[in-house]
Amino acid sequence: MLLNSLKPGRGAKTSPKRLGRGGGSGLGKTCGKGHKGQTARAGGYHKVGFEGGQMPIQRRLPKRGFRSHMKALTAEVRLQELGKIEDAVIDLAALKRANIVPAEAEQAKVYLSGTLEKPVTLRGIRLTKGARDAVAKAGGKIED
Repeated sequence: MLLNSLKPGRGAKTSPKRLGRGGGSGLGKTCGKGHKGQTARAGGYHKVGFEGGQMPIQRRLPKRGFRSHMKALTAEVRLQELGKIEDAVIDLAALKRANIVPAEAEQAKVYLSGTLEKPVTLRGIRLTKGARDAVAKAGGKIED
């Protein structure tokens, strides 16, 4: 392949609209601009998002965005991290002492990531379905 033989793909280059070339062309007379009105005039346009003077939606809506307030309160715990804790019963306080969850966390959820080698007893900690099965398979208990 040579650089001077490169061509755009079929249909990539279309010829421009030929305006005002008779009614049979579909773009004669009003040239596709319709009848009268601001957009039919020379230089007539309106800004993107303009709603006829009404307060536009992008100005009506708050700009603060969305951040889940619950996200900071719920900590994620990998299944393999539970094996590092020596306590008999693992609860939120035990996870905080082991520096697995941040101090400001109000709840924790265990996700299936890695394997659990020893049986553990969990109290007041949420688990995913896969993590729940893995704890049961390792001989652990889940207390609510």
